[in-house]
Amino acid sequence: MPAPGAPLSTETLMDVYRQMRTIRAFEEKLSELVMAGKLAGFLHLYAGEEAVAVGVCAHLTDRDVVNSTHRGHGHCIAKGVDVGGMMAELFGRRTGICKGKGGSMHIADLDHGMLGANGIVGAGIPLTAGAALTAQVKQTGGVAVGFFGDGATNQGQFHEALNLAAVWRLPAVFVAENNLYGEATPMEFVTPVRDLAARAASYGMRSAIADGMDFFDVHAKAGEAIAHARRGDGPTLLECKTYRYFGHYVGDPLTYRTKEEADDWMQNRDPLQRFAERVVRDGLVEAGNLARIDRETTDRIEAAVRAAEQAPFPDPSELLTDVYVKG
Repeated sequence: MPAPGAPLSTETLMDVYRQMRTIRAFEEKLSELVMAGKLAGFLHLYAGEEAVAVGVCAHLTDRDVVNSTHRGHGHCIAKGVDVGGMMAELFGRRTGICKGKGGSMHIADLDHGMLGANGIVGAGIPLTAGAALTAQVKQTGGVAVGFFGDGATNQGQFHEALNLAAVWRLPAVFVAENNLYGEATPMEFVTPVRDLAARAASYGMRSAIADGMDFFDVHAKAGEAIAHARRGDGPTLLECKTYRYFGHYVGDPLTYRTKEEADDWMQNRDPLQRFAERVVRDGLVEAGNLARIDRETTDRIEAAVRAAEQAPFPDPSELLTDVYVKG
């Protein structure tokens, strides 16, 4: 992995685009499947926020871990979790990452450092502190990253975890994905500060603010934060200002925001479009290669759907497998 601030190679830039395109295509396909009645349950889609997950996870290695949220598909893909296994998991099939028993909000893949999505708002934040403490005590050189939304910063566990992380100088990066809305509530209705990163000052913690719609800005700020943690210099609160394209869940009527607002973000600040325009303009990646990645990604997602639809459901004998841990 290049050092923070080092130029990214053409190969790396293409991989970055491939990951962001995969997240976008995965989420758009899920919306289509839910609306067609082929998938059940609540799905919280990550489309629009791709630059955050990919910009942060581009700096992580196998020794680093991530805690996610109810909107966790993007974090999983950016951390290397298999897309086919994720799709099968959402279909409730035995070939899923969690054998069809976790579903959208509980995908975990320890082999890739994905400690899990989490259906409880803010619940992954103290887990991030715990994982960082583990890395510190075992001297693994690893960093723990916790993703969470703006609404989670008003939960008690956010403040408790950041306080301890600062006191113990844990190798952690707390990534606040500020997409302006907690479910259907505008952030300014429930949060007195406009910049969530300001809350880090209460704990003497380093902080930074990134444009969450710009991969390069997220990548730069995350690189500094992760390097800071890896050196043993303590945690960072990184706020990424971003926007979710879909509602809180698939089928959300979206009565709490205007079409004009959404159109402005999607048409003028789209992270994939901005990335593509920049790398092509700067001569770093050929437009034809990006178009090829688009086609390959579409084919990959369609293949994942076909495989998931044909896969078997879990056997009833596995009902209690992996549910309880014997002492």
